[in-house]
Formats: sequence, C-alpha cells, structure tokens
Amino acid sequence: PENLQASVGKPIFTVDRMYDVTPSGVVMGLAWTAMGGSTLFIETSLRRPQDKESKDGTLEMTGQLGDVMKESVKIAYTFARAFLMEKVPTNDFLVTSHIHVHVPEGATPKDGPSAGCTIVTALLSLALNQPVRQNVAMTGEVSLTGKILPVGGIKEKTIAAKRAGVSCIIIPSENKKDYCDLADFITEGLEVHFVEHYKEIFDIVFSKSDSPGR
Repeated sequence: PENLQASVGKPIFTVDRMYDVTPSGVVMGLAWTAMGGSTLFIETSLRRPQDKESKDGTLEMTGQLGDVMKESVKIAYTFARAFLMEKVPTNDFLVTSHIHVHVPEGATPKDGPSAGCTIVTALLSLALNQPVRQNVAMTGEVSLTGKILPVGGIKEKTIAAKRAGVSCIIIPSENKKDYCDLADFITEGLEVHFVEHYKEIFDIVFSKSDSPGR
C-alpha cells in the first residue's frame, strides 16, 4: 500500500548499486554486517605514474579499514604482483606503480579478511586495464599463495547478491555446504562457482577472448 513506508518506516536495505557497470579496477564483493549482507565495491586507481627507474611501487589504503582488512589488502597486493608476473611476465604494472585502494563508503568502518579475493581481482583488473565480467560478486579470504579460504555469512551475502541483481557469485569451496543448505528461492537463478585457488577466479571473471590492455 501507498502508506506502507509511513507505517513501518523506510526499508533498512535498498537495491541501489554504486556501479551498474564496473570499470577497470573496480570489482563487486559481498560483505556481512550486523545488519545483514551487502555488496561491497573495491576501487583501485593509479595515484601517480609508474616509476620505471626505481622499480618500486607503493600502496595506499582508505575507507576506514580495520587491522585485519588492512592485512588482507597487503596479502592481496603481494599475491596479485606475483600472480601477474607469472601470468603476464611483461606486465610490471603492480611492481612499479603507485596504487590507491579504496573501499566505499568511507564513513562506515570495515574489517575482516573476506574481501581478499575481491581486492586481488580489482588490482589485476587495473593492471590489465580490463574490466571484469559484469554482474559477478565474490567473497573469500585469500592466502599469500592464492588459496581461497572459507568465510562467514554465506546466506546473508547470497541474499545481498540477489537483491543487487547479481547473476553469478564466487565463494570458497569450503563454504559449499553452507550454500547448499540455503532454500531454493534464495539460490534460484544464480550461477555459482566454488573455488579453491585464485587462478579459478581469474578464469571466470576475465574473458579469455580479451587481450590485456597494458
């Protein structure tokens, strides 16, 4: 009814997305808060031109990140550098560039390791100058060697993905049981990938037909 909002108040959650189409360097993750699940975008950008002479890039982080999430960014950065050098040996972008990682919304404190795989993907997207597959969201802690580790809040995160119009989600293999326990109406219409290592995520989100742009 028209007066529903006046009676019960505004909805706690909205379906608005910060990005309808994610550009290079921006990837959608999934978060779990006291209020439930939500989408979480990771933004990466070049702070200043590559420093070819010193071969020493830098990393800046903003977005009111807690200690665990700051460590997660550092781990993702180290792994992304090694992964890219192995995948595209001629691309030294992550080694020589001065990069800024931001997690909107800046006024909201954020913590935890579950955005690790999303941060790696955003860094690689920036380095390759290639947007990731659209309407994909992911969650998973990443280890220094690229293993994808289990996270909490799978139900809430899956509901958030559906609410945001996501068509494909990527979650750790060790969370498969959590996902399979969900009701059909939650998972209906979702393409889901259970992954053990980051290289599986790379193959899902970066089209093989697109050549790296840098």
